[in-house]
Amino acid sequence: MKSKLLIALFAAVGIATSVYAAPTTYTADANHTFAQFEYNHLGFSNQTSRFNNVTGTVTIDQAAKKGSADITIDTKSVDTGSTVFNSHIQSEDFLSTTQFPTATFQSNDIIFKGDKPVELKGVLTLKGVSKPVTLKVSNFECKKHPMTGADYCGANAVTKVKRTEFNMGKYAPNVGDDVTITIAIEAAKKE
Repeated sequence: MKSKLLIALFAAVGIATSVYAAPTTYTADANHTFAQFEYNHLGFSNQTSRFNNVTGTVTIDQAAKKGSADITIDTKSVDTGSTVFNSHIQSEDFLSTTQFPTATFQSNDIIFKGDKPVELKGVLTLKGVSKPVTLKVSNFECKKHPMTGADYCGANAVTKVKRTEFNMGKYAPNVGDDVTITIAIEAAKKE
């Protein structure tokens, strides 16, 4: 009788472990996922703008401490707070959104510290140029959404790039070459 109980217990633990170990894919919530960028303008101020349309998925296997991310940014959704400046940023001198309507970040290398991802190493493609970048992750959390009850994960991730390396060097160095890119993501478990 004891041996049957032990076998049943180990089987239950095995099933629970295999469910926990499975990779889980989360789809970005369009209402709570944005990318913003910040740069210095003529030494006067740090300007912050954002992209309003960001889509993508993140897959996390917390047991194996692995994961991947595939993020797409609609560059035509740039929002500087000024209609005139939005057009300027979308021009060939900068984002060239007619030719390159999207920017992407793809990663198959998520670095964990303990149970939480702390870095995403991947490739940023912007204006047709692909470069390796590392996004530093903060504020990572997975739990039931308090309003919908769905399984959700969220995080913030940040990296710095040089715009001259992506063929967007007009007015450098007067307009800062260093650009900080921040992505805020909230994503629902894919059913």
